Amino acid sequence: MTDSSISKFFEKSRKDRLDLVANFAKLSKEELDILQNDNGGISFDKADKMVENAIGTFSLPLGIATSFLINGKDYLVPMVIEEPSVIAAASKGAKIARVKGGFTVSADESYSIGQVQVLDVTDFSLAISQIKNSTNDILELANSQSNTLSKMGKGAKEIFCKELDTPSGKMLILELLIDVGDAMGANVTNTMCEAISPLIEKITGGRTLLRILSNYSTRRLVKATAVFDKEAVGGEKVVDNIVSAFEFADNDVYRAVTHNKGIMNGIIAAANAAGQDSRAIEAAANAYAAKSGKYRSLSKWSKDNDGNLVGTLEIPLSVGIVGGIANVHPVAKICMKILGIASAKELACVITATGLAQNYSAIRALSTDGIQKGHMRLHARNLAAAAGATTNQIDEIVQKMIEEKKISLDKAKELLDQI
Repeated sequence: MTDSSISKFFEKSRKDRLDLVANFAKLSKEELDILQNDNGGISFDKADKMVENAIGTFSLPLGIATSFLINGKDYLVPMVIEEPSVIAAASKGAKIARVKGGFTVSADESYSIGQVQVLDVTDFSLAISQIKNSTNDILELANSQSNTLSKMGKGAKEIFCKELDTPSGKMLILELLIDVGDAMGANVTNTMCEAISPLIEKITGGRTLLRILSNYSTRRLVKATAVFDKEAVGGEKVVDNIVSAFEFADNDVYRAVTHNKGIMNGIIAAANAAGQDSRAIEAAANAYAAKSGKYRSLSKWSKDNDGNLVGTLEIPLSVGIVGGIANVHPVAKICMKILGIASAKELACVITATGLAQNYSAIRALSTDGIQKGHMRLHARNLAAAAGATTNQIDEIVQKMIEEKKISLDKAKELLDQI
């Protein structure tokens, strides 16, 4: 099976879902066993080696978003998230996008930015000039820290300098641009920054303090675009409403924060499943939303000449397929196999498309029936389970709560007592 558009995937049993995913990704029996293990794929011994003061493990639901067609290729997208309706929304968005050919996504090369803070500089113009004159020596020293990147023709490529005025005085910031290939690149960037610091001190006569990467990865931009057929969306009136809803988010910070949170529901869930640094991704995206000096919508929505809805999402996205948790956590490794990606750029494209799909479904729901109609049905299931309902009792309790328009834990307990 190579088609990710699976009819009524949500109605199938766990076994049937796993069989479909296994067939799509060619998972082994051992990999299926890991997915079916209720410890989340990680033992305490492994957890104890990953973090300090470990006392256990904490599992979150792992689901599959279906129907993704990205740059002409089908994907099943693993997503790790505790919030109801997110995976269903991403799947619905992907399904509607397929009508007009799916998502078109492009990604920059994997450039990481390292920063070296230089204090006590007496002559900034001279210091910057000397750094520029020593560019080759600095880059050579930086690249000596990674034989792997150097052999691949990657590594440190450029140097930039800027002056900052601060309350305690001026400081010089040297920025190192590094092609990190298929890695997220934090460790090699930090290593290079620390390695060149003594040379920077010698060149400038100043004192280096911080030597670390920037998670504001503006040289790793990813842009996803999709056309959503106006009839599949619900007609031109709905398209117009969605554009108006976007304009609200793009011009009001209170709406923009919630709007962008919805985008990040998709992005972070996919990033979590793939073992990526979700905190770095979130921080960079929010900084990018404020790049104009005002916090705005990360996505853009418009209507084309045929009345179809056009969505675009551009974000800085630093991800990797070598090193990090993606190569350590058993379930993350399986999720990467399900994705079937071959490069960090491809992973970035999939994650960004997931964010756009999620945003479409959220903004479409808000512009029509309201967000609660679908969300609260899923929330009601959680409440029924929290009340102690068995699998066979949950659907009956959910239906009664919806009919009575009373969705709460107390109501779920009351209905369970009646059953």
